[in-house]
Amino acid sequence: MNKTALPTKLSFHAPDLREQIEALPEGTALIGISTHGDAIAVDLTGECPHVLVCTATGGGGTTVLRSLTAQFLHQGAHALVIDPKRISHLWARGLPTVTHRGNVAGIHDALVGLGEELARRLDLNDSELDATPRLIVSVDSAYSALRQLTRYWETFRGKDDPHTSPAVAALEAALWTGRAARVHVILDGTPAPGVLGAAPHEMFGTVILARVSASTWQRLAPLAGPAPKPSKHGGRGHVVQREEVHETQTIWMTDADVVTWLTDPEDPQS
Repeated sequence: MNKTALPTKLSFHAPDLREQIEALPEGTALIGISTHGDAIAVDLTGECPHVLVCTATGGGGTTVLRSLTAQFLHQGAHALVIDPKRISHLWARGLPTVTHRGNVAGIHDALVGLGEELARRLDLNDSELDATPRLIVSVDSAYSALRQLTRYWETFRGKDDPHTSPAVAALEAALWTGRAARVHVILDGTPAPGVLGAAPHEMFGTVILARVSASTWQRLAPLAGPAPKPSKHGGRGHVVQREEVHETQTIWMTDADVVTWLTDPEDPQS
């Protein structure tokens, strides 16, 4: 990947950026460009093939989720997009390889289905699994989504049913065993401590933080040293990988950019 000077805004339409993205190997997506001019990417073939995004309001978390998910879809992956606000990922509606869910009942059923799909994939042999598309599970507003799922389960849980929502349990299972099944989670937000069964830095090989407090930094990236000063630049955050911290300008990709790119990749405007 070529080194590029850091821009103040990294639009999908920036010169040569789309070509750089499309040249990446399958399973790799560009997060953005660091202040040193390095291309910062996430590699789903790594040991911890999941991504955690945590930003304050206006920090660009939804945009990062959209950009990364779109890149993997362009490479042939399928995606389950969890959108508790129902309007944050309108781009995902109607795309043939994307399942978009917004209401809590739909989210619950989709995640229970994810658990079944995970179990199916884990029973495949290597050649069968290699021929199976990656499945990207993109969860926006994770704190709200998990809280809603927990309350929803409590409304009809029987006395012999497990205490933990099966939807939450399925998401946790995807985090622990997803690598072996080509299932990868991109989670935006911070679930309450202990909800998913482990410390975030144990499950996410890439953590993207923007405009977060020092205490949030310490909880999500405890091995990366003290929290850096938050940037005032839009789309600017810090990517933590293998205890290394990269201040990074993330890619700006709109809903229209994504839909056009995925449905009409030859369109010069995509």
